[in-house]
Amino acid sequence: MTLLLAEEFIAEGAPSVVTQMVGSGLLGVREGLEAGIVVMVLIAFAVKSDRRDALKWIWLGVAAALALLVGTFLIIQFGSSTISSLAAELLAGIASFVAVAIVTFMVLWMRKAAMQMSGHLKEGLTGALAVGGAAVFALSFFAVGREGFETALLMVGYAESVSGGAWPLLGLLLGILVAVLLTWLLYKGAIAINFQKFFTYTGYFLIVVAAGILAYGVRALQVYGWLPGLHNTAFDISSWYDQSAWYGVIGQGIFNFRPEPTVLQVIAWVGYLVIVGGLFYMRGKTPTAPKAVDVAVKEPA
Repeated sequence: MTLLLAEEFIAEGAPSVVTQMVGSGLLGVREGLEAGIVVMVLIAFAVKSDRRDALKWIWLGVAAALALLVGTFLIIQFGSSTISSLAAELLAGIASFVAVAIVTFMVLWMRKAAMQMSGHLKEGLTGALAVGGAAVFALSFFAVGREGFETALLMVGYAESVSGGAWPLLGLLLGILVAVLLTWLLYKGAIAINFQKFFTYTGYFLIVVAAGILAYGVRALQVYGWLPGLHNTAFDISSWYDQSAWYGVIGQGIFNFRPEPTVLQVIAWVGYLVIVGGLFYMRGKTPTAPKAVDVAVKEPA
């Protein structure tokens, strides 16, 4: 496996690989830290309730959720290699649209409902502790697995758009490891993060990434024939825009920018940014937004 990755690293070029890993790594940090907050709340409440016996079931649920993330990504991403290229375009397009839909819902929902997340988790864990270990495992699995499934679908669309093979997944896993470290340091009180700003900025980042994945999905379905306008190019700057240069690698690897997008791709990209970005901004202006994540994070202190 290591030899294969090394050969792929040389074949694709270090800058391209690094860019793919950075983009997916940022997704891993953001989504991993969000899941880490959930785990922190569950662990802190179990400890404060003098139910340390439930910790193993919480961790088992977390491990199963991580397995779901990796398994979903591998099945969808690498399972498509056994089908025709045209069918792969259809699968990639559908996966991209599903990923964008789920990420959009979760980003907007988290922006508004995170303030009640801690209370809901504690209430759910109280009931699960009364039932037994299996219930605690299920609560942990579904609480973290929701984030994992969202991340897996998002990564499918991202990895398809950059055509990076295993590198986006490796970057994602490294990002999750960073999120685990940050979560542990937060739990121990070693560091402090302004979560309102962190989730606001990364929320906007996810929206831009999702817009790129949506544009990629539009083109995939245009190639397959489900959407019109494949040859209706909005603009073409490929004469001077070098996709192999550092800026081209970053634009393609993280934001899925093409120098010759179709009109429908541009409409989808701009429309998504304006509508979802506007909704995200407006939901952040509500009175409950400033305390949204702090409530969940203060629990372990």
